[in-house]
Amino acid sequence: MSNTQARPVESERVALKARNVSFSWEDTPLHWVPGDPFTTHTINVLHLLLPAGERWFVHVYKQALSLITDDRLRADVVGFIGQEAMHSQAHDEVLPHLREQGLDPTPYTAQVDWFFEKLLGDRTLPPGRARRWWLLERVALIAAIEHYTAFLGDWVLNAAELDRRGADPTMLDLLRWHGAEEVEHRSVAFDLFAHLDGGYRRRVRTWATAFSALVFLWQRGVRFFLEHDPTLTAPNASLKDFHVRGRQGTLPATGDMLKSIPRYLSRGYHPSHECSTAQAVAYLASSPAARAAEQAEQSMKSVEGTL
Repeated sequence: MSNTQARPVESERVALKARNVSFSWEDTPLHWVPGDPFTTHTINVLHLLLPAGERWFVHVYKQALSLITDDRLRADVVGFIGQEAMHSQAHDEVLPHLREQGLDPTPYTAQVDWFFEKLLGDRTLPPGRARRWWLLERVALIAAIEHYTAFLGDWVLNAAELDRRGADPTMLDLLRWHGAEEVEHRSVAFDLFAHLDGGYRRRVRTWATAFSALVFLWQRGVRFFLEHDPTLTAPNASLKDFHVRGRQGTLPATGDMLKSIPRYLSRGYHPSHECSTAQAVAYLASSPAARAAEQAEQSMKSVEGTL
């Protein structure tokens, strides 16, 4: 490791497992935050970005598995892969519901697929340094992205204003189940990056790339949703709208997002010093979808035990 990292907080580490959740969307309205299409669609962008992005995470990490020499980290990465694959599937299943409500996301998801599969996909490189460099670049990009997924996970677990506004409970459970698992595994991507490289210059460079790409894709996604929403006659979106919703509590506060940047770029950064694993685990113990998945798993084990 080429730079000094903060010591991880051991009490924040938990064994990772994928939860085979499922959600029913027939009762979820198009504007699942009542009377607020902007907030609804700003968060809806997750359903378009995450499936392709998390499939890409899984693809890259499967390539990195052979390079891991630490057994505990390998177990964490395998758990991470299982959780990310489930996240991708759960958000993918929202898309048919959007189409049924007259909002076809295909033109935007095609652009996102191109970004992850082509621009950040595998390249025809000779074995050796060039191929390893490209793998390490992508591992570092994932570490930067995971800093923001953990930030968003922590935010949605604490976004009580969404409950007060009467946001759809099924959508909130999807977002909070996902957010809790992002908090749960928030250190894995950074630990893998540190294990394979950890270079500070690479961390800064890939953060800048990841942050710029996320901002670009997100604002493009919000604009797409608002322009194609069949119920809106005069769609409008601006940074001011985002800032106002952040102050109201229905979206992350702009100031909090900006403050997260120097924390990630600090030489002493480690994700275990961010968020609360205890809060994430507590939500997963109460989440309707996670509890149903746990009960189904226990029932399956009971059946297998009687055979």
